[in-house]
Parts: sequence; C-alpha cells; structure tokens
Amino acid sequence: MAELLTDAHFWVGVALVVFLGILAFVGVPRLAAGALDAKAARVQAQLDEATQLREEAQALLAKIHADREASEKLAAEILANAQAQAKLMQEDAQAKLAEQLQRRGELAERRIATAEAQAAAEVKAAAADLAAQMAEQVLSARLVGAKSDPLVDSAIRQLGGKLQ
Repeated sequence: MAELLTDAHFWVGVALVVFLGILAFVGVPRLAAGALDAKAARVQAQLDEATQLREEAQALLAKIHADREASEKLAAEILANAQAQAKLMQEDAQAKLAEQLQRRGELAERRIATAEAQAAAEVKAAAADLAAQMAEQVLSARLVGAKSDPLVDSAIRQLGGKLQ
C-alpha cells in the first residue's frame, strides 16, 4: 500500500473523486441539469413555436387555396354573365336592326306605291287630256267640213215629231 500512496496516478484518481464529491456537494449536477433542462425547454419552446407556425402556414395556405378557388369560380361566373349579356345585347341589336330594316322596307314600298299611284293618275290625266284634244279636233274637223251635223239634224227632226 505504500506504493499506492506514492503513485501519482492514485493521487490523481483520489483528487478526481474528491473534486467530483465537492461538485456533487455544491450542487453542480443540479445546476448542470437545470441548465440542460432550461436549454431543453428553450429548444422545446422553439419546436412548439415552429410547429405552431407550420400549422398557421398550412391553415393560411388552405385559406389561400380556398380563396383562389372562390375567386376562380367568381371569375367564371362573371365571364359567363358577361357572355350571356353580350349574347342578349347581340340578339337585341339584331332584332332592332331587323325591325328597322322592315320599317324602312315598308316605308320604301309605301313611297313606291304612292309614286305608282301618282304616275298612274298623271298618265290617266294625260290620256284624258289627249282624248279630249283628239275629240275636239275630230269634232272641229267635222263641223268645219259640214254646215250641219247629220246627227244633230236627225235629232232635231225627231224632236219636232215628238213635240207635235
């Protein structure tokens, strides 16, 4: 045992055991454990915060997807309404154009009918004037060629016989 007391390794071992005993007596393991527990709690809090942030991000992403789908649906509805309104406006414009064309056609037909009637009246009037002129010329030629008209003479004779 004397050798053991002179051996440096033995004394280093004893010093280590004494040092560890002093550390245990002072409460260093408790302090180390407390520090490790605090560090673990901070890490756990960071992990919890990261988990919470991830859940919030996923919820926000889901909301964004839902909003996007709603916006796309709304845009599709707006587009469909716009197309329907454009179709109605086109149909209305076509109907108004057809109605306007029909009214203009009817107006043109009335003007043509009026012009035809006026032309027919003018032709009849011109024919009547021409016939009257021709009759006047024929009668004038007969009266000039004969002093009396045989028809008038026979009508006078008949008139005389009837009066008696």
